[in-house]
Amino acid sequence: QVQLLESGGGSVQAGGSLRLSCAASGNTHCRHLLSWYRQAPGKEREFVSSISAAGTTTTYADSVKGRFTISRSNAENTVYLEMGSLKPEDTAMYYCKSNGGVCRGTWSDWEYWGQGTRVTVDS
Repeated sequence: QVQLLESGGGSVQAGGSLRLSCAASGNTHCRHLLSWYRQAPGKEREFVSSISAAGTTTTYADSVKGRFTISRSNAENTVYLEMGSLKPEDTAMYYCKSNGGVCRGTWSDWEYWGQGTRVTVDS
């Protein structure tokens, strides 16, 4: 069982910055593949960014490339999302997702979501 706890959301003016955190507990002997998704009001949930279990590979949606940076602390199984140059269209609920990981050298599949943290960007 994996629990994901997001934090760091809030309200910010356009052009501002926020840092989101997601701490994964459970399966502590594993390095999780961690991702961020977001869902704006009235829209479908969309991929934002992901980071590999080893932290060596990152992926970004085109809409955030160059503005957002994902990183992780493997010691704490925590993923961060540094969001800069925020735009009103970044307003959404941001969700952390753990979909598998490396456990004692072996890949294991699972899928867990956090409860989300709200980001509001005012124009």
